Amino acid sequence: MRLLFTTAPLRGHFFPLVPLAWAARAAGHDVLVATAERFVPTVLQAGLPAADAGPGADFVDLIADEAGDTAHGSLQRRTAHGRAFGRIARQLLPGMSSLIRAMRPDVVVSERAEFAGRLAAAAAGVPFVEYQWGVAPLDEYRAGATAELGRELPEPAEVLHPWPPSMRLPYAAAHQGIRDVVFNGAARVDDWIFERGPRPRVCVTFGTVVPRLRMPHLQSIVLPTLERLGSLGVQILVAADPEAVASWPALPEAVYRVGRLPLGQVLPTCDLVVNHGGQGTVLTSLVAGCPQLVLPQFDDQFDNAEAVVRAGAGLSLAPAEVTPELVALRARELLEEPRFGRAAGIVATEIAAQPSPAELVGVLEKVRHYYPSEPDRMCA
Repeated sequence: MRLLFTTAPLRGHFFPLVPLAWAARAAGHDVLVATAERFVPTVLQAGLPAADAGPGADFVDLIADEAGDTAHGSLQRRTAHGRAFGRIARQLLPGMSSLIRAMRPDVVVSERAEFAGRLAAAAAGVPFVEYQWGVAPLDEYRAGATAELGRELPEPAEVLHPWPPSMRLPYAAAHQGIRDVVFNGAARVDDWIFERGPRPRVCVTFGTVVPRLRMPHLQSIVLPTLERLGSLGVQILVAADPEAVASWPALPEAVYRVGRLPLGQVLPTCDLVVNHGGQGTVLTSLVAGCPQLVLPQFDDQFDNAEAVVRAGAGLSLAPAEVTPELVALRARELLEEPRFGRAAGIVATEIAAQPSPAELVGVLEKVRHYYPSEPDRMCA
């Protein structure tokens, strides 16, 4: 079977696909990943063959003008981000269509914000599967992309969902579960990760997109927040791209490590994660059974934060509430109250019970026999 995976040029969108692509290759299937030209090296670093579908724009560049908007999580902002992904899809659609005609895949697997792959697949009569990330339905993404592309988006033959059933919203109840297997990208695992000292360990991370956005309200409090957290007598790890922290002044003494960290190995050794609510970080924390303090900034991050709070696995602060003092206060509560760790452990057990990527290869094999009755109707 020939499988084409498609992704927007963002690590947080591509990384969830990697374990399933590996599993398909291990099962003997031909696998190819199609994305924007500049993102091809990232795919190759994951050990997967990659195809250049065109010069897709940088998502952060497309939304730079509104990144500092105070209307965090607003419907308008989500729609604008959907339009940005629609614009990327429009740039990639000719290359994606040409690739599908040449490769003739049996199934296309597209992460939920990559729209060129599904359009090209539907036009060619190839069934496609959507890989869902985040808790939110993000209907605004579809609306924005539809407006930008000037056409309706086809429906998938199957939707794969890595969130545990107890944390999903009603719209996702029928989605096919898949176990979240953590992929960290190019981050080495060193001995110090497993050497626990007497102090509680706290990991602070804001992912790969948030640090690139112009969000003065967040950037101005990072160092004071690290100082306050340090006053709790903890060991702090800061997971961030080296270029994002290169211009920072001297960090507090409590910061033990800073840079790109393999969260899949780091978070099981942590007592708390302070994060931005991104899909990858939140799920990796849940897999590790680690309580979270979520400080969401935009889009699905707010929904992810709410899901963590509902599950009892952490606390959340809205952007307007975030101060170094309040972050430290909530962090102390999470460290001292064992109920958060117990709830996170229950969720971790539920995630582990979901079908593995290896088991989901069988679902893809069945999907290859699914063909819409009118494959070109949605793409005319």
